[in-house]
Amino acid sequence: MKLLSILAVSMLLFSCGATVAVDYDRQVDFSKYNSYNYFPTIDSGLNQLDDGRIMKITDNLMQQRGFVKSETPQIYVNFYARESISNSRNTIDIGIGSGGGNVGVGVSGGIPIGGNVLSQQLTLDFIDVEKDDLIWQAVAEGEMKERVTPQQKEVYYISVLQKILAKYPPKK
Repeated sequence: MKLLSILAVSMLLFSCGATVAVDYDRQVDFSKYNSYNYFPTIDSGLNQLDDGRIMKITDNLMQQRGFVKSETPQIYVNFYARESISNSRNTIDIGIGSGGGNVGVGVSGGIPIGGNVLSQQLTLDFIDVEKDDLIWQAVAEGEMKERVTPQQKEVYYISVLQKILAKYPPKK
């Protein structure tokens, strides 16, 4: 029940779901890859707690897809994020108007509600270890409230990473 309430509150806190764009090397046979590990020097731009959340969720999702985490991987997974804070685009509008005799006059204004929003662009790279080449990349853009709980962050990252990895392997 507690998880259900966290999910419900999180849905209210996170605006539109993340959008995901994918790019990949069309010459690569993605079916040959079955092991992964993280790039040795990840510099994500996030804090260690968020790095840990992303790695834990990615591990779970990759293993659900049949990948094995290995010390001698075929793919390195790298990720990094860019974040910016902006005012909420949600507003309450107030308007005053008058019209008649083919003449109209109106005044309107918006009052922002909901606090600041954290916009995040999360990039996930798959790198062929043997060739040292980028073979697949996904960029997800999403938003969450500036002040969220650790559980809400985890729900956000689960949602974003599920959307990202749903596009791997690419459809031919």
